[in-house]
Amino acid sequence: MLNWDDYNEDAQEAAPAPEVVKAAAQAQSPQMTESAPTADSAPAAPTPAAPDASTVPAGVELSDAELLEGLKELTMSGERVRAADKRMINGSSDVNQVVPLKYDWAWQKYLDGSQNHWMPQEINMTADLALWKSQDGLTDDERRIIKFGLGYFSTADTVVANNLLLSIYKHITAPEARFYIGLQFREELIHAHAYQYCIESLGMDDGEIWNMYREQPSVAAKAAWSLKHTEVINRPDFKTGTPETDKEFLKNLMSYYIGAEGIFFYCGFAAILSMGRQNKMAGVAEQFQYILRDESMHLNFGVDLINQIKAENPHLWDEEMQAHAIRIIREAVLLEVEFAKDMLPRGVLGMNAKLFEEYLQFIGSRRCSQLGLAPQWPNAQNPFPWMSEIMDLRKEKNFFETKVTEYQQSGALSWD
Repeated sequence: MLNWDDYNEDAQEAAPAPEVVKAAAQAQSPQMTESAPTADSAPAAPTPAAPDASTVPAGVELSDAELLEGLKELTMSGERVRAADKRMINGSSDVNQVVPLKYDWAWQKYLDGSQNHWMPQEINMTADLALWKSQDGLTDDERRIIKFGLGYFSTADTVVANNLLLSIYKHITAPEARFYIGLQFREELIHAHAYQYCIESLGMDDGEIWNMYREQPSVAAKAAWSLKHTEVINRPDFKTGTPETDKEFLKNLMSYYIGAEGIFFYCGFAAILSMGRQNKMAGVAEQFQYILRDESMHLNFGVDLINQIKAENPHLWDEEMQAHAIRIIREAVLLEVEFAKDMLPRGVLGMNAKLFEEYLQFIGSRRCSQLGLAPQWPNAQNPFPWMSEIMDLRKEKNFFETKVTEYQQSGALSWD
């Protein structure tokens, strides 16, 4: 998994998953050598004659024209699906048929993610409420961390979910990837539910917290930046299929998977999880621990998705696109540094804005490497190596010692 490298200073350069490279090779060289027919190379089975209105049961209003149009939509290429014919975008094979599999890495991520289910109400928030209500339980700076964390994330995951459902899903033509995107959409809603549950459990002013993305400048800037990268592909007439539109779609994927989920989330997570390490607001921190595990999976999928599209469409990854990817990463780091300064105007919990700046540069360089780009901050180090320990959810007893858990149905992911 790519996650561990984010917190390992000696990590090697990230490379696309073997399945990504294999699938790309199949896409670029569908005819290898003349050998015994395989599932991909065998001639397509003849398509049965299309039914007509005479085959429709009496009482059902379905004309020949309507039947033909429906079949056209379902059959697409008019042949049975072959794995070699699938493409991540601009494919012509039937998107309703997941087999035969081509993108095993996407399907495996769907299977792994399906085993990791949790609900916010499973986490006891009683101690958090008592601490939050206590006059001397938390400092003003610690309260600010909780407010800013919940203020940004409460709407950020909804923005991401909307982008998945309204912008990304319909342009992906590989059913295996669509399965995972559907799973990710559900998880984003669970995360938004978790933030709402924290806000409600603590008796916070929900109007203040939910409207931070409108009223708090550093939060509003991140939200506006994300929404900016959705404008073009949300237009009713937008379709992939040309180099220009395919590049716009790739830019959207990079801004959300690399910028938002790969950079924007890290300051808020680290600050709140640091409080959990000191047994403060342990229920909120446990919610964030589960969310971080999910988001790391989303990031892994997004990196592989982008690299798969690059491999199948190498003409898209020209100098202009590489420069744009670097710009996305650098802008996301700058915006998140400003958020860190706003969230932590003074040092607290062994953290300060300067440490977060180096941390974000470290993360930003990792994102560059994952896309095959030169690190922009090659000398940046990870000042928070304890984050890797927090992400280890295989322990019998979780890090905050609030409940015994194996995160498999509360989770089965291997972090190796």
